[in-house]
Amino acid sequence: MSTNVRVAIDVGGTFTDMVKLVPETGELRFEKVPTTPQQPTAGVLAAFDKADAAPSTVETFNHGSTLGLNSLLTRSGARIATIATRGFRDVYLLGRTDRKVMYDFAYQKPKALLERYDTFEVSERSYFDGTVGTPFDEEDARSVAREIASRGYDAVAVAFLHAYANPHHEVRMREVLAREAPGVEVTLSHELSREYREYERTSTAVLDAYIKPIMRTYLKALESELEQRGFAGRFLMSRSGGGAMTASAAREQPVHLILSGPAGGVVGAAAFSKLIDRPNLITIDMGGTSLDASLVQNGQPVLYHGAEFEGLPINTPSLYIHTIGAGGGSLGYLDEAGALQVGPKSAGAVPGPAAYGRGGTEPTFTDAALAIGYLGVDTPLGGELTLDREKSLESLATIAGELGLTVTQLARGMVRISNTKIVGAVRAITIELGNDPKDFSLLSFGGGGGLVAVDVARELGIPEVIVPPGQGAFSALGMLMADVQHDYSRTSLQNLDDLDDAIANELFAEMEADAVSTLESEGFGAERRSFQRVVAVRYSGQEHSVTVTYPAGSADARAAIRAEFDRLHLRQYGHIMDDPIETTALRLSATGIVDKPDLPKAPVRPAGESFTAGIRTVTLDGDSTAEYTLVAREALMAGDVVEGPAVITEHTATTVMHAGDRLEVGLYGELTISIKNNQKESARG
Repeated sequence: MSTNVRVAIDVGGTFTDMVKLVPETGELRFEKVPTTPQQPTAGVLAAFDKADAAPSTVETFNHGSTLGLNSLLTRSGARIATIATRGFRDVYLLGRTDRKVMYDFAYQKPKALLERYDTFEVSERSYFDGTVGTPFDEEDARSVAREIASRGYDAVAVAFLHAYANPHHEVRMREVLAREAPGVEVTLSHELSREYREYERTSTAVLDAYIKPIMRTYLKALESELEQRGFAGRFLMSRSGGGAMTASAAREQPVHLILSGPAGGVVGAAAFSKLIDRPNLITIDMGGTSLDASLVQNGQPVLYHGAEFEGLPINTPSLYIHTIGAGGGSLGYLDEAGALQVGPKSAGAVPGPAAYGRGGTEPTFTDAALAIGYLGVDTPLGGELTLDREKSLESLATIAGELGLTVTQLARGMVRISNTKIVGAVRAITIELGNDPKDFSLLSFGGGGGLVAVDVARELGIPEVIVPPGQGAFSALGMLMADVQHDYSRTSLQNLDDLDDAIANELFAEMEADAVSTLESEGFGAERRSFQRVVAVRYSGQEHSVTVTYPAGSADARAAIRAEFDRLHLRQYGHIMDDPIETTALRLSATGIVDKPDLPKAPVRPAGESFTAGIRTVTLDGDSTAEYTLVAREALMAGDVVEGPAVITEHTATTVMHAGDRLEVGLYGELTISIKNNQKESARG
C-alpha cells in the first residue's frame, strides 16, 4: 500500500469536497460528502473514508474549513474582551467615521463582536517611533486581568497604541494574563500586524480572538482523531492570502483562515494557468451557497491588503475575491414588491434543495436547473444523490402560479437572474478595475460553475471557458498546490525621497530572520525557503496604497520604485500625477516550498474509437425545447471534440454548452469551450 498519498479536503456550506492523489500510480480521485455543521470533524473523516484514503497512508493533508467564518456569520464565536491603552478604550467600537454604503437609507451597521462592557484599558503608552511615553503599569494590568478572569471570558484581544513599533508592553500584558487568567486565550495585535492604523489592527485582533477557541478546539479534535487512525504526515490549512499554514500556526492565528474558503481554487487556478498556457484567467467558483470570482494575471493570483468581513477590517494580506450569494442552494422568492429574486438566502446543507429529498420545499437554483434539463435524474450527484425532479417541480409551482408562469418559465427566469448576478460579479473584478474580460479565459469550477459559465462568458464577450479536471472539487485540488506562507510587515511612513536603502534592508533582514526561524521550526530548510520584498506606496495624503516590488540590488531604489508605482497606478486607477509619493509599509512574504503534485495527463483515444453519447431534452426560452447531446466526462479523452448544444456530466458537477459552442478535451483532461461569436485571435494575453 502506498504511503505517500496526498489528500485535500475543502469544507463548504453544503458539500465537503475531497481530492486524493497517489503520485506513484497517478490516481486522481474526487469525491463529495455532505457537510456536517453540527459535527465538523464527522464530514472530514467521512471524506477520508469515501475516498478510501486511510490516514496512515497520507503524507500531506491540506484542509480548508468555513468553521471560523460561519461562527462570525452566525455570531456564535467566543465571549471576548479587549484591552487598550488607557484613554483609547473605544477605538474598536468607534471604528472609522466613513460610511461604507452611501445611498442605502435602510443600511444598518453590522452588530459588533463585543459590547463596551467588554472593553478594558491599562496605563501604558508608546509613541510612533517606539519610544515609551508611559511605562507599563503592572498593578493596573493585574487588576484588569483579574476582572477578565472573574467575568468568565473565553478570549481577549490586546491592542496597545503603537504596539506595531514597540510590542514590549503587549508581551508583558500576555505574561500578566497567563498568571492571573490562565484559562483565557490571548491575541496580541502586533503578532498579526506590524502596521499603523489603530482601529484596523484592533479589529484584526478582535476577529482572531473571537474565533480562536472554536478553531483551536476543532483543530485539536481533528488532529487527535486523525492520529488515532495512524496519521503522521504534514497537516496544512488553507489561508486567506493564498498558500497554506501549518495546523499548529493556524491554532495560534486563526484570523488567517477567515477568508480562506475560496483561496484554494484561486491558488489552483494560478498553478493550472501555467500548465495550460493561459496566464490570464477569470475564475468563478460556484458552490452550494455562494459564488466567488477572482483573477489570475500573468500566472499569479491578485493579492490586496485590507480585506473586510461585514465591514470589519482584517489587516492581513488576502486574495482579491468577490463573493456573492449565488449558489446551487440559493432560494428563489418574491420580494416585497412582488419581483422574483434568487439568493442570497440559501437552503444550505440542511435541508438543501427540494430535489435532494431531505425536506426542502422552497425552490432553489438547483431545482430550477433540474426543471429545465441542465441537471438530470440519470446522473447521481457525487455518485450517490439521485435528484427528484417531481419535488423540484412542486417547489417551483407556488411562485409560478403567483406570477402566472409555467413552472419551466419560472425556472428559466431563476437561472437568468443568477446569471445576471454572476455577470455583475465578474464585471466588478474586471471592467470596474480597468480590465477587459475579452483578454481573459474563464476558468469555471465548483459544483455549479459549469451550469452558468458559458452564458456568463457569452454575455461578457469572453472567448473561451475552461473547465479543469474534477471541477466540483477543484478548490481542494488547488490546496495541494499551495506552499506554506508567512507574512511580515513594518510601518515605514515617509516621503519616498527620504527612504534610506540601508535602513530598509535592515528592516527586511529583521523580518527575514523571524521568517527563517519560523520556517525552520516547520521543517523547511534553506533550499525550501524563498522571500519576496515589497513596499506599499501612495501619493502623499492618499488613503490607498499600491504594492510595489522592492528593487533588489538597484543603484537607485527610489527611482525604480517611482517608475513601477506610476505603471501600476496607471493600470489600476487610469491616471498618474506629478505629486510627491510616500511609502507606508515594508512587507515580506516568506514561503516554505512544498512538493507540487504532477497532475496526470489524460489518455489519448485510440484511432478508430469514439465516445458514446445520449440525449437530454432542455427547455429554452418560451417553453420551446431542444435536444442536447449528453456525454459523460469520464468517457472523454484528450483530443475529443464535442459540438454544442451538449450537457457534459461528471462525478462532481455538470457543464452546459449551447448551439454553436465547441468543446475540445486538453492534455490534462480540461474542457476548453470556444464560445460562439466571442472568438478573437487569441485568448492568451
